[in-house]
Amino acid sequence: MKIKAIFNRDGGTFRTTDMDAYSKRAEEVFRAAGHEIEITVASGDGMADILERTSRRDDLDAMLAGGGDGTISAAAAVAWKNGMPLGVIPAGTMNLFARALKLPLDIWKVLDVLAEGRIVDADIGSADGRAFVHQFSMGLHARMVRYRESYSFASRLGKIRASTRAALGVMFNPPEFEIEFEVDGVRETRKVSAISVSNNHFGANALMYADDLTGGHLGFYTAPPLKPHGVAKLTFDILRGKFRESPLITEMSVTAVNLHFPKARHNTNCVIDGELLPIGRDVALRVHPGELKLLVGQ
Repeated sequence: MKIKAIFNRDGGTFRTTDMDAYSKRAEEVFRAAGHEIEITVASGDGMADILERTSRRDDLDAMLAGGGDGTISAAAAVAWKNGMPLGVIPAGTMNLFARALKLPLDIWKVLDVLAEGRIVDADIGSADGRAFVHQFSMGLHARMVRYRESYSFASRLGKIRASTRAALGVMFNPPEFEIEFEVDGVRETRKVSAISVSNNHFGANALMYADDLTGGHLGFYTAPPLKPHGVAKLTFDILRGKFRESPLITEMSVTAVNLHFPKARHNTNCVIDGELLPIGRDVALRVHPGELKLLVGQ
């Protein structure tokens, strides 16, 4: 295959990696496996343009994207839109997409796996047309991300500390809001503290990522209005890998869901693949079965 690799030097562990040595190793591994490879190392603010241009090339068989979760999500979005097979190098903090694909989380070891890999058809979700590979969420998660981003941190450990601090803040100040949702022509109104819509169901793990990205569905989860002790219980269930089994969670399997927020304010936020974004009063969520082509291990 002819492959183009784009590495975000500002993404996660790449910030402290000798990128010249890493690029040389990637070239050696892929050429030894019989591939032709081009490699570009870019800064974070240049990644979006390079990913877009690469995904549109008709002389490539696949592209690789290396960086944090934000880089990987952005790469998947343009790869899906342009029909370009994608391989991911997980250099982020959580690497949820790579975990779902059962790829090594070591940036050096994953090169060998991808070089000998195969292309599969996987699912991808969308929120009003914006792609997500992991989840769309509102409520508890969005508030935690907003709190975390208000703190300063410059390292992976710092981000973990900020996340812990933010989680405690949300526990003592949980949100509550009203939603209307429509599934299969049925409309229902609920008051909730959290919504999560995942690309396929979450697996039994504390990090809440899917075990399989080929099921062709969305996991739709809601939690009722919670007090601090309820948030603590839900957090404990998540840490035990029992999120879906928690009595506080209502779960549905859907291919499409329309959400309406009758009392939404102008500063309402959602989180899409870890990125905090503003949201309007309505959002349409869909799954696109088999439309994302991925380079994975054998």
